[in-house]
Amino acid sequence: MLGKFVDQKAQERYFATYDAILRKWPVPAEELDVETRFGPTRIRRSGTGQGTPIVLLHGVMGTSLSWYSYVAELAERHTVYAVDTIGEPGRSVQTRPVQSGQDQADWLADVLAGLGHEKFHLVGISRGAMIALDLAMRSSDRIARVIAFEPGGFGTIGLRFVLWSFGQMFRWLLPAPILRRIMPGDPYVRRTLAPLLLRGLKYKPHFPPQYEFTDDQLRAIEVPVHFVLAERCAVHNSREVAARVEALNPRLRAEVVPKTTHALPLEEPDLTISRILTLV
Repeated sequence: MLGKFVDQKAQERYFATYDAILRKWPVPAEELDVETRFGPTRIRRSGTGQGTPIVLLHGVMGTSLSWYSYVAELAERHTVYAVDTIGEPGRSVQTRPVQSGQDQADWLADVLAGLGHEKFHLVGISRGAMIALDLAMRSSDRIARVIAFEPGGFGTIGLRFVLWSFGQMFRWLLPAPILRRIMPGDPYVRRTLAPLLLRGLKYKPHFPPQYEFTDDQLRAIEVPVHFVLAERCAVHNSREVAARVEALNPRLRAEVVPKTTHALPLEEPDLTISRILTLV
C-alpha cells in the first residue's frame, strides 16, 4: 500500500531526470525534509519576503518541480514552500499508507506544523488543491487562504479524463514550434516537464479511493477559498461547481476561465501568477 517504483533502474532514471530539471529552478532554494506521520516530506524553500508564506501543492505525479516556471515571481514577495506530495514520485519517502481524505489532511497538517509559521496560504493544482481543501474542511488553524486551481473532489475520473490526459501527454512530446501553434502557454515548460512525467509512469502510487466533497464538508470551511476552474474541464461541469460552492458557503468564491482545460495553469501562466499574488 506504499507508493514505489517498479524497480531500482526506473527509480535511478527518474531521479536523474528530476535532478536535471531541478537545475532549472530559477531562484536560490533550500531543500528541507519535514517529518510527518506518513514519512519524511521533501520541501523546497525559496524567497524571504515578509508576506504570509505560500505552500505550493502540485497536481498528480507532477512533483514540486511543476512550479519551477512560477516560483521566481512568487518568491519576490513571500517565502515559498514547494512540496513533493507523499505517496507520489519525488523526493518524499512514504512510510505509511494514505488511505483517505482524513489521511491526506493529516499529512498536510504535519507538513505545516513542521514548517513552523503561524499561517500559510495554500495554493494547489488538481490533487494538490483537493488535499488543501481536505485540510481546510477539518482544521483552519494554520490556513490563511486556499487558492484551488481545478481541484479534485467535484467529479469522478473516468474515460473522458483518461483520454484527455493521454492526448495531452502525446502533444507534450511534439517539437516546441509545433506545440506553440496547437496549445496555449509556454511550450518549453511542457517540454521540460514531459520526461519527468513519462518516467513517473514506472512509479506505482496508492491513492485513496475516489470521493467527492459533500455539501456539509464545503459548508464547514472557515477560511477564504478561491476556486479557479477551467471551462472545458474533463472531470466536472465547472459552472455548476462554481454555483454550488458559492451557494453553500459565503467564504467560497469561484471563477471559470474561458477556453481552458484541466491544464489551466500551463495554458494561462500569467493569469495563474496574477491570481495568486492578488489574493495573497
